[in-house]
Amino acid sequence: MFAITNPTPSAIFSAANALIGGALVGIPTETVYGLAADAENEAAVARIYSVKGRPQDHPVIVHIGSADYLTKWAINIPDYALKLAKEYWPGPMTLILERSEIAKDFITGGQETVGLRVPAHVTTLALLEEFHKLGGNGIAAPSANRFGAVSPTNAEAVQSEVGEFLDVSQDLIIDGGQSLVGVESTIIDCTGEFPTILRPGAITEEMIMPTTIQKVKVTNQPKIRVSGSLDQHYSPRAKIFLSEIAYVGDGFIALDVLDTPEGAVRLASPNTLEEFARTLYAAFREADKRGIERIVVIPPQGDGLALAIRDRLTRAAR
Repeated sequence: MFAITNPTPSAIFSAANALIGGALVGIPTETVYGLAADAENEAAVARIYSVKGRPQDHPVIVHIGSADYLTKWAINIPDYALKLAKEYWPGPMTLILERSEIAKDFITGGQETVGLRVPAHVTTLALLEEFHKLGGNGIAAPSANRFGAVSPTNAEAVQSEVGEFLDVSQDLIIDGGQSLVGVESTIIDCTGEFPTILRPGAITEEMIMPTTIQKVKVTNQPKIRVSGSLDQHYSPRAKIFLSEIAYVGDGFIALDVLDTPEGAVRLASPNTLEEFARTLYAAFREADKRGIERIVVIPPQGDGLALAIRDRLTRAAR
């Protein structure tokens, strides 16, 4: 396993060939870094599950280079899903659709649905373009962390999380800089009459409604198994406490307008919701590096991206 620190066209072509050959590749996206494999290669996808320690019935999201590949993976696609794809792809949005014949059980967790998205990262879009040229239809790419742990938002964190489990003779990590969104994609169930948000993210309910001109439902108890839906997830080694008193030696994360309690260790002071999301996981990792045992977080209030941040914090705190 080695890192591609300068993702030149020739390096991207080599990475696409590696995927076709069954290798795993750590890839940058605008949300978090993913651990990618050819989504039609059962043995390669099985290695993702092994490296992550991921339950076999937990589905993975298939990343495609454009909406043109939707019909490769999905059938009975509703009009509102096509509108969402046109408006927000490439972007931090995953659509859950009825699966086609190429979406096998080892991708879907044995369900009749498949999750699809087009990532908004120039390097990974270039990788997908080369991959498609070589005959690939999509790459499976859950977050590049051990299952239930903090998602990585840079290449160094990928190495720290899963590097020891990768094959040095074939696997790669592509360094595409810091993820700009910082929390995982919004997951939208498009198998019913209305779109249903199964996991909140940067594409919010307020953004979806005017695009689809549809009622939008939101649930935190989805009937479909999707990534990041377990009660406990996104957790550092430190214990997370929400809106509690921070004591001497505790880590502390809150908007910049809130003062740091005396003796606490300030891990992040975001000025905006976007910065809060972008820096949250890095702050968790910093706490673990420092050996901090407790992190007190004051969650942001409101809807939209604040809802996504609170979702991740609530699961991390469990």
